[in-house]
Amino acid sequence: MRMRKKKHLDERLAACAAVDLGWIPDCVHNDGECEPRSGEDIFGSPAPLHLEIGCGKGKFINTLAALHPDISFIAVEQSPNVIVSAMEQTLSAGLTNLRYFMGNAEYLRSVLKPDSVQRIYLNFSCPYPKARYTKHRLTSERFLAIYKELLINGGEILQKTDNGEFFDYSLETLKNAGYELRCVTRDLHNSGITGNIITEYEQRFLSQGLPINYLEAVNRK
Repeated sequence: MRMRKKKHLDERLAACAAVDLGWIPDCVHNDGECEPRSGEDIFGSPAPLHLEIGCGKGKFINTLAALHPDISFIAVEQSPNVIVSAMEQTLSAGLTNLRYFMGNAEYLRSVLKPDSVQRIYLNFSCPYPKARYTKHRLTSERFLAIYKELLINGGEILQKTDNGEFFDYSLETLKNAGYELRCVTRDLHNSGITGNIITEYEQRFLSQGLPINYLEAVNRK
């Protein structure tokens, strides 16, 4: 079912222009009007650039940006209905190190320069369990190739998911794509791994007693 457009959505999005980098498909199809940029191009700072794909309502990325003002963050989300809440949080908090792209991650190479990203976060991405939708998984072969191009050598992918089958799939595709796996656990909250920021979905799964799968994958070029 398609989500109903939020009331005053266009006005709310317009009010978030200061943190809105635009709609990715527009950048891709405007005959080169939108050239790939680095974090320094966007933020005017040589700070490391971290990217969250599928930020939802933005609790995770806003918390992270507030904790690390020395890092630049970009969040990607397809739904204007959802991303507007994340952008409003950023403006309310006065964060200057966080910006947003709306659209599908498959176009990221058209808006970000190669070797410009130090870390990518994949938090509770849709597992697309049916085989015919495999290519839409954010750890499918085609997406991992995009990340490999965007990430610096030694850059990282951090993934969290409640779905065990999707996690198994990710472990296999990451290994096959040449990423180095580390900190792999099927129960993040009993693993001893520190520094975790709980997302909206994560809180829901934890309240149901579900374990959280977690991995870190290092890009090797």
